[in-house]
Parts: sequence; structure tokens; C-alpha cells
Amino acid sequence: MLHCRKCVGCGAVKDRNDMIKITADCNSKEIYVNPNPKIYGRSAYLCYNENCINNAFKKDRISRALKKNVSDDTQKKIFSVLDGNIMIKH
Repeated sequence: MLHCRKCVGCGAVKDRNDMIKITADCNSKEIYVNPNPKIYGRSAYLCYNENCINNAFKKDRISRALKKNVSDDTQKKIFSVLDGNIMIKH
């Protein structure tokens, strides 16, 4: 369990490659969804599950994990990842 992360929506521990990663870049402060490994900053992880995403936003867990407000636009982009594993920049 070397590369496991905890989902901020449900608390499940899974391999990080099986989760959606949301990162607030430490330099630009932009929020990226499933960024490339070269982007560093505070990150939060979510299961590929609509309920986990809803719970995380409902309880403001993503904003707390990133220490940054997350917009509704970012939430829509995170939901769009459920349709395909793509990199999205906010």
C-alpha cells in the first residue's frame, strides 16, 4: 500500500492511480484535475464515483484539503472526468 491515498468524499483508501487527483499548483495557485506529475502543490483525491464527488463538495472537503476555494466550474470539470480520464486545467 505504498501509493495509496484517502478519498476526501468517502474516506476509502485506494491506489492513487485509481482516483481523481485535484491539485492546487504551489506556484500559480491554479487548480488542476488529474494533472501531470510535474505539477506540485496541495492535492485532494476522490474516487471515480459521483456520490464521493457530491459528498466532498457538500461538506466543503476539497476546499479544506486544498486550502483554497473551489469554484462551481471546477466541480463541473471534476464530474466531466467521470466520462474519461483526461487532464483538465481550471
